[in-house]
Amino acid sequence: MTASLTFFPVDNGDMALIKLDNGQHILIDVNIRAAADNPDDDTYDVATDLKDRLPRDDEGRLYVDVFLLSHPDGDHITGLRQHFHLGPTEDFPADNKDDLILIREMWSSPIVFRRASVNHKLIEDAKAWNKEARRRVALFRKKGFDVGDGDRILLMGKDKDGKTDDIMDIVVEQYGLITRANQGDEGLFEGRLLAPTVVENDDELIDLLEKNNSSVIIRFSITGDGYTDMCRFLTGGDAGVAIWERLWNRLDEDGNTDWLTYDVMETPHHCSWRSLSYDRWSELGEKVKVCEEARSALSQVREGAVIVASCKPIKKDDSNPPHERAKREFVSILEGDSSRFICTSEYSVEEDRALEFKIYHAGTAKKVAMTAKKTAATVGVSGIGTAARAHGRK
Repeated sequence: MTASLTFFPVDNGDMALIKLDNGQHILIDVNIRAAADNPDDDTYDVATDLKDRLPRDDEGRLYVDVFLLSHPDGDHITGLRQHFHLGPTEDFPADNKDDLILIREMWSSPIVFRRASVNHKLIEDAKAWNKEARRRVALFRKKGFDVGDGDRILLMGKDKDGKTDDIMDIVVEQYGLITRANQGDEGLFEGRLLAPTVVENDDELIDLLEKNNSSVIIRFSITGDGYTDMCRFLTGGDAGVAIWERLWNRLDEDGNTDWLTYDVMETPHHCSWRSLSYDRWSELGEKVKVCEEARSALSQVREGAVIVASCKPIKKDDSNPPHERAKREFVSILEGDSSRFICTSEYSVEEDRALEFKIYHAGTAKKVAMTAKKTAATVGVSGIGTAARAHGRK
């Protein structure tokens, strides 16, 4: 079974799916808007595309082995209640007329929900996620590891004030490794948790407390065709410039900047300028300056790396995000090779499909050759295999 990495076209939002060598699936965020569910609307039907890619269990239920929520903004969690089962597995509807998806294991940060505020209210889908996460944590406290599919959870980072000290068996600490999906096989991937950062005194580091800046950041290293580390994938939700600057300074000081290297990166916050600079474009225009530390964090490319912007089409002088000046900076990170910078919405309009990369053993292949409209080309990135292929829309 060939591993893959798929990005769904959801305009300004995130929705990515990792398929491992053994057929397990890790879903990162969802943004399934009402328009995408409307058969009379021409918005890409990401829910159908997702469900067509997922397996079913012995009871005929669709499932993902893992659902990672980077943070609970609407453009990362919309569609949860409509398309996923929440609650005990014994309450899964018998008729399942909506073909709901079972989440075998949740990956969730306890910190991000504490940083919601009057200015960052949670939508109903986010509240539902939080409720489900709390249910699973409570069940673990009661039963330990004697829980089954649909009841498991891993917490991305410790909570403050010792609130997770009694359940550290299901807590991944910052800079720690995740090596299994839903207690499955090891050796198929490693996920290095780089953020969020636990801030005990909320008044000291206010820039880090804004909900976007509590986003989960993970650098995955994915096995392909049985060969480890064939694709490094960096994903960071909506983390802003302060987080990337802080992360670079810490990893650079400790000699661990390799933890940021990637073959595929999803641009933070939908190609936002605010992930690269403290300066406001609206005030300074082309006089803005890039934060060099944040740029360093986001530019640890392996040979032939690809950057994916999960956003609406990028236009000059349009709203931020996305931002055309940010796109220019990311293209410069790719040594000016604009063919290796891909906007999901622009790609989908042209190809009428999600953007999918195959991960396989590519020997000594080093070149990047992006797909043509009718020909699926092979992409070898620093000895990895990453190929964008056609996936017909149903």
